[in-house]
Amino acid sequence: MIRNIIFDWSGTLVDDLPAVWQATNYVLAQARQPEMSLEQFRAEFCLPFTIFYDRHVPHIPMAQLEEWFHCQFRQVQASVRALPHAREFLEFCRARQFRTFLLSTVHHEYFDIQSAATGFGPFLDKPYLNVWDKRQKIHEILAENQLAAEETLFVGDMQHDIETARHGGIHSCAVLTGYNTLDQLRQAEPDLIVEHLGELREALERNGFSLKASLRQVSEDRLPVATVGGLIFNARGEVLMIRTHKWSDLWGIPGGKIKWGETAIEALRRELREETGLEVSDIRFVLMQECIHSKEFYRAAHFILLNYTCRCVGEPQVRLNEEAREWRWVTPAQASEMPLNQPTRTLLSAATRLESQTKKHG
Repeated sequence: MIRNIIFDWSGTLVDDLPAVWQATNYVLAQARQPEMSLEQFRAEFCLPFTIFYDRHVPHIPMAQLEEWFHCQFRQVQASVRALPHAREFLEFCRARQFRTFLLSTVHHEYFDIQSAATGFGPFLDKPYLNVWDKRQKIHEILAENQLAAEETLFVGDMQHDIETARHGGIHSCAVLTGYNTLDQLRQAEPDLIVEHLGELREALERNGFSLKASLRQVSEDRLPVATVGGLIFNARGEVLMIRTHKWSDLWGIPGGKIKWGETAIEALRRELREETGLEVSDIRFVLMQECIHSKEFYRAAHFILLNYTCRCVGEPQVRLNEEAREWRWVTPAQASEMPLNQPTRTLLSAATRLESQTKKHG
């Protein structure tokens, strides 16, 4: 049974990715190296971060790189925010009387500011900060606090966190809220991958607070799950594309599960409103798809996908909720050139053919 949880900080409890990305690009610019897109940075960044610097700016002394980074980060760290579900999970840990620790590369100065802003400090029994290589610290933490390995879970967002857990002989859980992509985390082979800390709580409660070797399958639905999804058009004939961590950072459409007692159309309107803030009309059914254990999705699942087209009511002011990272209004032709998840590509192709046939027959 899990009694102790060791957390990573950045990308696990707080979202500092935009600030770190901006500060890193400042470092690259000072070193006269090309700046990175956010996608490129997530693909390239790794821990220990000295490996990243050695790869991109080996000619610059570490002391100079650190000076540049901290100079810029101090200017942008006000953007750091608590991640969704983080506070609730920490409160859950307190209620369950779990012992909680922090093992992070974050600098003491930044942790003091960010923990005060988020109010997370009192939920952590002991923080271990400014640790460049967590693998070199994990055994010390276990011994110093007399933590039994089989009762201890490390939760983090990067391959290095999973490697650290394995090095310490403890359980590991990867969250999709931070720096590494789904593919990167899968390569590290954690005991469990969850979309966010809220899902981890559900998994622990469902599994009796125990992490067995079979927990990778604990979140797998035992029956097919009925879902709805909508390809939303605006008045200009553009379609809304959104991108999420749980679909391997591929672009797709908003949608979700149908609740008990809810019609498919009711579910569609609710999900689109929750995920985008948009009201829709002219809802038309296009096709049904089956999605069984897709490698693009972050966990094994069997979905029955009811796919629709619809039109945005009023101004297309999109307000994403916590599930999505980014959105774009694009033409259907532009959408077809984007890295789409396969169900969305199938829907887009079917909707385009249907639109063409409708115009042809007047």
